[in-house]
Amino acid sequence: MTVIDNHEVLAEDGEMSEASARDYFELLKPRVMSLVVFTAFAGLVLAPGHINPVLGLIAILCIAVGAGASGALNMWYDADIDAIMSRTAKRPIPAGRIAPSEALAFGLVLSGFSVVILGLAVNWLSAGILAFTIFFYAVVYTMWLKRSTPQNIVIGGAAGAFPPMIGWACVTNSVTIESTVLFLIIFLWTPAHFWALALFKMRDYEAVGVPMLPNVAGERVTKHQIVAYAVLTAICAVLPSFLGFASVGYGLVAAALGAVFIYCSIAVWRMPDGDLKMIPAKKLFGFSIFYLFAVFSALMIDRLVSVLVSHPGGWF
Repeated sequence: MTVIDNHEVLAEDGEMSEASARDYFELLKPRVMSLVVFTAFAGLVLAPGHINPVLGLIAILCIAVGAGASGALNMWYDADIDAIMSRTAKRPIPAGRIAPSEALAFGLVLSGFSVVILGLAVNWLSAGILAFTIFFYAVVYTMWLKRSTPQNIVIGGAAGAFPPMIGWACVTNSVTIESTVLFLIIFLWTPAHFWALALFKMRDYEAVGVPMLPNVAGERVTKHQIVAYAVLTAICAVLPSFLGFASVGYGLVAAALGAVFIYCSIAVWRMPDGDLKMIPAKKLFGFSIFYLFAVFSALMIDRLVSVLVSHPGGWF
């Protein structure tokens, strides 16, 4: 075992850890995985056409496992900075419960398993997008962008935006303008969501040298960017109504949610620089999670109502 900067002990490579099933589950980043599963399921539901329920379940499980694999690879690579940041210091690797080599092997095996099974059981387009998503998050974002540019979360946010596109491809074996809009909703939402967190975790990111926007460009620039991305997200979220794959009713709900999202972002913009409590930023971070779940829930409910009206006999 070794000690990292007086923090928790870290299991060395080659040394067998005494990890529990719970520790391995924590490696999968279950909170992030829940959002991935939810938005991927939304892609399945919103896509035109039908998919066998068993294949649909396999698809969701593969996407969940792929997301978990990405999380494990992220924790493996970021173990050094996770040990320093208060938000991540108790994760399994910096806490010494899992050796880095075990986490790496775990992530790689799950990555291959999820992609191959999805390709064999559903289609290879969805498997290919899943493979690219894992690569993008683990290599492009984690290993390159995160430590090299303050735009890390803008570009890297694409990884979290692919799940509904994967779900859509599972049903249609295609990428369309509709699935691209679903991708864009999450892609544009991510900066405002994550920079709200970065504002009240600035000291953590500064301590590990990760160039998050508040640390590099300052709070004022970050607040301007948060408002801009909140507005773009709100506009994009109503596009399904204009493109015809959601009703006017959904559009009104999305517009109302977007208005609150923008209001919360403006509250952050009005927050004095150097505010230690960061209450508006914390409120925006919390609401942004609710916002995304609400928008995709509204889309699925709208789709369900449409199907029941058109085909009273059932979904499949």
